[in-house]
Amino acid sequence: MDLIKNKASLSLADGGKQPVHEQVYQTLRSQILFGELVPGQPVTIQGLTDSLGVGMTPVREAIRRLISDGALVFQGNRRVSVPLLNSGDIQQMIFARISIESELSRRAAANLQADDIDHLEGIDKNLDRMIADGDVGGYLRLNQAFHETLYSYANAPILNDLAERLWLRFGPSLRVVCGRFGTQSLPDRHKDIITALRNGNAEKVAKATAQDIEQGMELISEAISSA
Repeated sequence: MDLIKNKASLSLADGGKQPVHEQVYQTLRSQILFGELVPGQPVTIQGLTDSLGVGMTPVREAIRRLISDGALVFQGNRRVSVPLLNSGDIQQMIFARISIESELSRRAAANLQADDIDHLEGIDKNLDRMIADGDVGGYLRLNQAFHETLYSYANAPILNDLAERLWLRFGPSLRVVCGRFGTQSLPDRHKDIITALRNGNAEKVAKATAQDIEQGMELISEAISSA
């Protein structure tokens, strides 16, 4: 599969204000996170140089950073690709995500005000529309936005960084799940999270987050095992 066809996507990253190497990194990171690059897809310097219309140096730097993030894997013979997950990977991710993201949710619960929760609920309502419309891309972006917004209130940058790296690893596979099962089958415990937040029950917020994670990752596991 050819990589990015739309060169304009790069210039839109930050209105051209960011350095080119940062724009390239953010563009590729977004494509991986939301599954626009599929599991197993090769990524080449020349392909990215051509499709993004930039030089080799910022592309090399972006690839190096994404390998460090775990979003790309180096396979030898100078080959780089989007990771293919196996069942063992999924089980490790379930453990890591529940441990890290439940704690982020628990910490965030102590810091959110009523209008912050309203904002989260607004994201979730838009997410419901994406699910009803079968809009996979919209679902993926708003689902990530919900969790990212929630976790941002935890004031725990180390845990947040770990969570973001895990999302980069499973994002492409989640896109495959959406394509296979459709948006109607996707888990959504966000309303349980919001209710617990309004009730000031941090433990229930953490529990609902864990259930949301486990259900979504199990769907990925099912998709992988049936492939």
